[in-house]
Amino acid sequence: MTKTPFPFSAIVGQEDMKQAMILTAVDPGIGGVLVFGDRGTGKSTAVRALAALLPPITAVQGCPINAETHDACPDWANIETKKTHKIPTPVIDLPLGATEDRVVGALDIERALTRGEKAFEPGLLARANRGYLYIDEVNLLEDHIVDLLLDVAQSGENVVEREGLSIRHPARFVLVGSGNPEEGELRPQLLDRFGLSVEVRSPNDVAERIEVIKRRDAFESDFDTFMAHYTKEDAKIRRKILAARKLLPQIETPDDILHDCAELCIALGSDGLRGELTLLRAARALAAYGKKTTLTRQHLKQIAPIALSHRLRRDPLDEAGSTTRVTRTVDAVLA
Repeated sequence: MTKTPFPFSAIVGQEDMKQAMILTAVDPGIGGVLVFGDRGTGKSTAVRALAALLPPITAVQGCPINAETHDACPDWANIETKKTHKIPTPVIDLPLGATEDRVVGALDIERALTRGEKAFEPGLLARANRGYLYIDEVNLLEDHIVDLLLDVAQSGENVVEREGLSIRHPARFVLVGSGNPEEGELRPQLLDRFGLSVEVRSPNDVAERIEVIKRRDAFESDFDTFMAHYTKEDAKIRRKILAARKLLPQIETPDDILHDCAELCIALGSDGLRGELTLLRAARALAAYGKKTTLTRQHLKQIAPIALSHRLRRDPLDEAGSTTRVTRTVDAVLA
């Protein structure tokens, strides 16, 4: 029996992390979340909780890529039914030791040997389509797997050309990575693929730490009562996410907000234009989640630290840290 994850709404503190995950649920196009910080700060707990919180999706029964319609399901899957059903939003773990075949898919050896058929066995990328792909200790991921993820993240399609197979299928997912910075840095190419980045630390406030202990203890010792309360709280967040998705296309973006995005990224010296685009999308999602129909400078100020801090060039003369540098620049540019 699958253990019920700790409720998302019951997580104490870590507001930036929770906000970033909610925003990617409102708009998956933001591009994923990177959570770096101390051990035992609830990084993996938050991802499991998010999976239970997310609204279900409609998928064709038996389709290995969770396609919404029969026409979108690939021919190699040999799915005859057109019936659909609701399934939980996929949240797939990518283990550090996963082989390339397990990630992208490969020849189904059992069918080849027993039936003499050349068939494709889908990998983790197929299962993660229309959902989330979670990598714990993402900074320890092998380079060749990183290169695979970069290619798929760029194209939104998984291509397998090997062993006489020529397979393509959609692979659009939100990438969530967590890690401890003490165990190594992330490759810049992969770092740039994450839309939002947050740093989490162990709480220093005694009252907050006591509340963490109380909730975890209640989850384990008085499970039914605890879940009865926080299941309702999770449902409120889910309803807000669904409402924000509907409101998102209606968000008005004044020209001066676009000017602010560009000026801010120039002042920070961020490479390319991905910073502006991510900042804009995340700010819109934030506005929609807050039931606002017009994007404002306040939305940019609120979201800039988690949208831009991981895009800065290193400055050996500035020991303040990237988040502080973004906050300082935001205060100066958007005063």
